[in-house]
Amino acid sequence: MLTVRAGAGSTLASLWFVSDEATSLLMSQFYQELSRTQDTITKALRRAQMAVLHQQDFSHPYFWSAFVLVGNWL
Repeated sequence: MLTVRAGAGSTLASLWFVSDEATSLLMSQFYQELSRTQDTITKALRRAQMAVLHQQDFSHPYFWSAFVLVGNWL
């Protein structure tokens, strides 16, 4: 990933195209989780994915499981 080579500690990426609405929900939740706690990025991503999983319209893994962290996971 270009962002990791450019010096970013980690990058959150998707493995396939995901709906904009589901991605927006996941990213909003992810950044809320990051700002709320001092936990690792992986734990914040997991909690964000769980939040999307519990949304009736986005409960299918297609919407929340495409996201992976590349680089430093801590």
